Amino acid sequence: MIKALIIDDEESAANVVRILVQQYIPAITELHLSIGAADGLHAIKTIKPDLVFLDIEMPLMSGFDVLEKFPSHPFEVIFITAYDHYAIKAIRYSALDYLLKPVDVSELQSAVERFTEKRRSAEDNKARYENLLQNLKKEENDYKLAVATTDGTYFYPTNEIIRCEATGNYTKIFLQGKKTVITSRTLKEYDELLAEQGFHRIHRAHLVNKKYISSITNDHNLQLTDGSEVEVSRRKWDEIKKMLLQ
Repeated sequence: MIKALIIDDEESAANVVRILVQQYIPAITELHLSIGAADGLHAIKTIKPDLVFLDIEMPLMSGFDVLEKFPSHPFEVIFITAYDHYAIKAIRYSALDYLLKPVDVSELQSAVERFTEKRRSAEDNKARYENLLQNLKKEENDYKLAVATTDGTYFYPTNEIIRCEATGNYTKIFLQGKKTVITSRTLKEYDELLAEQGFHRIHRAHLVNKKYISSITNDHNLQLTDGSEVEVSRRKWDEIKKMLLQ
């Protein structure tokens, strides 16, 4: 049983989400609607929802401003936005969910399924949302990346990540100081997130931070500053050599 709240300043947009939830998300057994941020703030306090579908772009008070009013973060959020803008990267870096308008049914179902499968502790939620709000105040290359593990969620500056390695549907992240963590996010997701931060997909199983490459060998390997050596796929070989010579 999930108690949910939709907050959007456009009534028509809010009703679209309401109809989709009612038709396709049976796990949500109690659903409320608020038009505008002020009404949404009041509803959160009185209804105490488990999950909030929160529009980002609202006049006077954005969805992020609403979130800041609840520092203990007693609920989880699926952000909704009409724009694929800078905030999306900050949301993804914090391992949070979002939906683009017009809302796609399958994406809505997937987001709610992730919520139900991984309902997190209040402490974990608080850390993720605090990381998001901090990232929004920074330049992208200063974002901290949320890495969810079986022991909890940790936050790392991307310049501390040496490389990422696929292990099935999991990813092993190698950090400065010989530290490693394993997370359930795929290497493909990290490739999409980190490509603009100097990370290169050199092999189907390897994503490497360029700043930690020390040399390239004749047998299609890269040597890294932590002493490790990783294989470059033959398909990527010429591209990687050219990149390193630039």
